[in-house]
Amino acid sequence: MKSQKAWWITAAAATAILVGGVAAAGVAYDRAYGDLEHEPAFELAEPEELMEPVDPVALDQAARDRLAAGLQGVAGDAELGRFGAIVTDAASGETVWSVEPDTALRPASSTKVLTAAAAVAELGAEDRITTAVYRGDNPGQIVLKATGDVWLNADSLDELAAAVRASGTPVEEVAVDVSAWSGERILAGWDPVDVDAGFVAPLDPVMINGARIDATEGDVPRSHTPAADVAAALAARLDAQPAAEPTAATVPAGAEKIAEVDSPTLGERIDAMMLDSDNVMAEAIGREVALARGETGDAAGATKATLDVLAERGFDTTGTDIHDNSGLSVDNRITPRLLDQVLHYAATDTELRPLLTALPVGGASGTLAERYGDLPGRGWVRAKTGTLDQTSALAGVVTSENGHQFTFAFISNDVDVLAARAGADRLASLLREA
Repeated sequence: MKSQKAWWITAAAATAILVGGVAAAGVAYDRAYGDLEHEPAFELAEPEELMEPVDPVALDQAARDRLAAGLQGVAGDAELGRFGAIVTDAASGETVWSVEPDTALRPASSTKVLTAAAAVAELGAEDRITTAVYRGDNPGQIVLKATGDVWLNADSLDELAAAVRASGTPVEEVAVDVSAWSGERILAGWDPVDVDAGFVAPLDPVMINGARIDATEGDVPRSHTPAADVAAALAARLDAQPAAEPTAATVPAGAEKIAEVDSPTLGERIDAMMLDSDNVMAEAIGREVALARGETGDAAGATKATLDVLAERGFDTTGTDIHDNSGLSVDNRITPRLLDQVLHYAATDTELRPLLTALPVGGASGTLAERYGDLPGRGWVRAKTGTLDQTSALAGVVTSENGHQFTFAFISNDVDVLAARAGADRLASLLREA
């Protein structure tokens, strides 16, 4: 105690000397420079408004006819295969040009336009998924209730582990309840090889970074055991062990909740899904809508919920038949008109506006980053792509040089994909010049 007191007295004296020295220096500087004069502080003027939002200008009939003729000419020269298309003037709602717009074609990942639209309409852009942890039946066991958050990451797992510790619950074993989702984990029409290629993962209702292995984004190999990986990661943070069969548990009736963590907002999750056309995220969002509507948490429930939401809001789903929410299924069929209707509504009503802001930009981001080159649509076309064997789709919005705004949907089947992409990009660029 005496040595501590002596240390404190010495430190206090040193601090007093330091403070006194600083004060003395301050007085000296004030005497030496106190009479200096200077100009008033520089004030930055308010910047002028560089851009003001404007309402799109409708095309007159003559301009509409010229644009339609130009689009027809480009389509005639391009290699578009079995082709369906529609272009709509956003200001008037009038169809500018179309080719077989009501023919249901294989849409590939443009299916995600419907998935995102139904989710925002049904749940709102601020919706979040809550993942909770409960006490298990056995002493020392906790059970994570998986409800669809495939966006878990290191930070959210750290947060969850900290909350478990704060609860004071002793933890020896971690399990996961995956009963929220049902049905096949690899859907009909999917290739299991695509798990290792990074395009899909077995559909468990909780994953870390979409089940990517040693990565947070991109088409990298994905885990074949996403939910079990979550149990292992949480257990490691708690100095515990994953259960012997980590996904065989269920949350006991009336169990005490001891921790929880929320996902990013739906708007943020749709941004991530659309940017790189993430199939796992699309399937998770589809099931989120299904569960919110009381449907089954499988592909059938998710696709039914998606189309039901759209039909209830007046969209024409005639001829549309989808078997997944990502567009990987070769059996999906969607009409260009339905895609365009959804995009036109998003362009003219704030309810679905998050759908537009999530679309990749030509020559700049996501799946459109490497497209458009020197075409006029570069930086102006916002669209969702779609690619499968012999299938190419592009659906989005363009603002023209003259203040017109267009929504469009182009689908090519039975075609060389690169040739069809080039043709679609030329068509969308012509809209930019209108």
